[in-house]
Formats: sequence, C-alpha cells, structure tokens
Amino acid sequence: MTLRTDIPDGIKTAMKAKDKLSLSTLRLVNAAIKDRDVAARAEDRPDGIDDAEVLSLLAKMVKQRQESATIYEDNGRPELAERERGEIVVIRKYMPKALSAEELTAAVKAAIDGLDATCLKDMGKVMGTLKSEFSGRMDMGKAGAAVKSILAG
Repeated sequence: MTLRTDIPDGIKTAMKAKDKLSLSTLRLVNAAIKDRDVAARAEDRPDGIDDAEVLSLLAKMVKQRQESATIYEDNGRPELAERERGEIVVIRKYMPKALSAEELTAAVKAAIDGLDATCLKDMGKVMGTLKSEFSGRMDMGKAGAAVKSILAG
C-alpha cells in the first residue's frame, strides 16, 4: 500500500464513520497532493510526485498545524488550537514513525561518517543525505542542530 491509496481509503472510512475532523483533514491532504501533482506535471514529470515528496508534504502540514496551534493558544483561542492538534493526529497516522533522539543522533553520525564530513562546509551535503533517506521521519531542525554540533565539535 502506498500513500496514494491509503489517503483516499482513509477518506472513505471517515465518510462511513461520519468522522468530520478526519474527513476534512484528509480531503485537505488529498487536495495538497493533487496540487503538487499538477505542479510536477508542469515540470515534465508525468507521474506526479513520489511517496518521499508526499511524506515531505505531510511533515510540512504537521509543522504548519503545530505553529497555528501555538498561535491560537497565545491568542486565547483554545478551541481552534485543539482542532489543529486533532488534524495533526490524523495526518501523523499516514506518516512513518518518527525517529527517537538516539536514532536521530545515530543517523546523523552515520551520514557524517559516510560522507567523510569534517567541517561545517560539509553540512549541506550531510543534510541533503539525511533529507533523502529520512524524509518525513526526521525533524530536520533537530537534525541540523545535531549535525552542526558534531561538525563544530
């Protein structure tokens, strides 16, 4: 099963269960994927985006909702913040399990060793490798901080 089939199946399941939050969230996800597909076809990629790009899109959507929830909380709108957090839960069901702090550190060290990175100038190569291998499973902000601390130290 791929995300291309899992998400429409999730929409059908949410419709049958009359789960409004899941239904609206999955419809937004599906629309975002289709939008990216259209953009990809304009770039002469007839198959649209692949699963790695879909995972990247889902990670971006989760991050947007986290930021929105924080803003809603700060402005005294807990009901809207709660809805954003509910959407995060729905989106994360379709993402692979995130790496733990130990796994993230081990992956960063492996990427640095694999590329023979020695200084901060190599950070871009390391981040590119991590992004391609762990798309959707790794918080790139935390990974960047880990790469920087290892290469600077």
